[in-house]
Amino acid sequence: MKKIKSWPKDERPRERLIKFGPESLSDAQLLAIILSTGVNNKNVLEAAIELLDKFGGLKGLREASINELKSFKGLGIAKVAQIKAAFELGKRVLAETATEQIFNSAQTVYNYFFPKLSSLKKEVFITLLLDTKLKLIKEVRVSEGILNQALVHPREIFKEAVKESAYALILVHNHPSGDSTPSEQDIAITKKLKKASEILEINLLDHIIIGSGEYFSMKEKGII
Repeated sequence: MKKIKSWPKDERPRERLIKFGPESLSDAQLLAIILSTGVNNKNVLEAAIELLDKFGGLKGLREASINELKSFKGLGIAKVAQIKAAFELGKRVLAETATEQIFNSAQTVYNYFFPKLSSLKKEVFITLLLDTKLKLIKEVRVSEGILNQALVHPREIFKEAVKESAYALILVHNHPSGDSTPSEQDIAITKKLKKASEILEINLLDHIIIGSGEYFSMKEKGII
């Protein structure tokens, strides 16, 4: 095992980050900085590469449970906590950014929600309540599970929108399969909610389905 300290400075992850910025580093190099020291007779970069291989990249590492991470030989509770804390900080930064974000396109909604929803194993239905500038008032998780008329009732969708005096809302849900193509049920629910929004005079701007590396916008496709 060749220690990181024996490497040229420009090749060491921490020094490279300081000199060239974090965007210049690979996933393994960034993870190596979080881990700080090597494990299981491997230097820290070798350990980071092995971790990513074992869990299938950053997505798999983020989804791994504490017990699953602890099962990696040489990875103690301190390093497990560091990994979990790093992913949680990323999620919280996204949440804070949302308060200033203008949700004026399907791409913007996808960019915001993909990191939050891509790892989920079940469908989640969310409404974004927006003000007149299309900034976020509140994010409401309405239901979990395969969408149906009972789970996604207009009463549940618009209750918070009325309470918060929202100018508009955007519907969002994920397809764990990764395929963002809407089902007939998805389309039927969207049309039903569009009619309800017109009666309540709350603008239903879009219904966006989040897939794996893709999205489907009901507005862009002319469904609403």
